[in-house]
Amino acid sequence: MATTTYVGLLRAVNVGGTGKLPMADLREMCEAAGFRDVRTYIASGNVVFRSKGSADKAKSALEKALAEYAGKPVGVAIRTHEELAAVAAGNPFQDAAGNRLVVVFLDAPPPADALKHASHQTDERIALGRREIYIAYGEGMGDSKLKLPAAKTGTGRNLNTVMKLIGMSAE
Repeated sequence: MATTTYVGLLRAVNVGGTGKLPMADLREMCEAAGFRDVRTYIASGNVVFRSKGSADKAKSALEKALAEYAGKPVGVAIRTHEELAAVAAGNPFQDAAGNRLVVVFLDAPPPADALKHASHQTDERIALGRREIYIAYGEGMGDSKLKLPAAKTGTGRNLNTVMKLIGMSAE
């Protein structure tokens, strides 16, 4: 069976002082789960690895290890290199700076009416992707009060991070 390179995007890791997870521990967990060529990127829960299993099996194994470590469920979005590259290619806000465009990764397609439920939107632009939501923050995220219920179960990464992970997963 061939191996596939996956990118794991952990939810709520090292955000706001909660969910601290040293990346060395994450690498060890992934290796113990049988993943190979494990590499992490910055301390926000990004891991690139190779596995013979399916994306669902990789997600399940990683979520199980994280739950044991953290004592509570930790969500993980899994994408292949090709899927991540398609997310970047499908970016509807090509004019947005990489540090001001956030991609929220979901496990399933966002609800068709997701944008109707957005509140406190000012200069943010929002678009739905296949299993993602793109949010371009005009003047930056710092002052944004945007509420988007459909994004609540996902995990966000700025476009700069997405591009770095595409590069890492291509190696």
